Amino acid sequence: MADRSEFAQEAMQYAPQLYSAALRMTRSRSDAEDLVQETYLRAYRGYEGFTEGTNLRAWLFRILTNTFINTYRAKQRRVQESELDDVEDLYLYKRISGVDVASRSAEDTLFELFPDDEVKAALESLPESFRLPVLLADVEGFAYKEIAEMLDIPIGTVMSRLHRGRKAMHKALIDFATDRGLLERAPETEPSATDG
Repeated sequence: MADRSEFAQEAMQYAPQLYSAALRMTRSRSDAEDLVQETYLRAYRGYEGFTEGTNLRAWLFRILTNTFINTYRAKQRRVQESELDDVEDLYLYKRISGVDVASRSAEDTLFELFPDDEVKAALESLPESFRLPVLLADVEGFAYKEIAEMLDIPIGTVMSRLHRGRKAMHKALIDFATDRGLLERAPETEPSATDG
């Protein structure tokens, strides 16, 4: 059982990470601030139930995610506000310095061609059910099991949503590269005489 007097010292170190994730979830500065504030309020109230020695960061992210799902889904009916200029630089893959270009994957090499705005736009365009697992896995670095607990879904569903979300982002980025002439368009297949 955790002591509430230690809450601020232990939990506040994660505020920047929580705010960054909240901003990506809500796409609005004021909503992100409200979400983080509500997360800390709920975490403080329930801190005595937190088991010391477990992952406090994952516990806070679970509260953040559940609060977002429960509170902010109702706001989907209103016009979505998007403040992409306010979102921090988003990197889905960590770049490894000093790695020989020949040893890098084609995906890593291609990824460097995309401006951050295009990656942000691809991520923002994902439906919420795919965006949240991609954010939690690829941006925040949580394991499948942690994401499953945060979203209260089976691990298989997490894996499926991650796969589909990543595939959708991949398609959006390939379309961007093709439109900018960075990749050649796939040749159009002409119908054969037998297709008639």
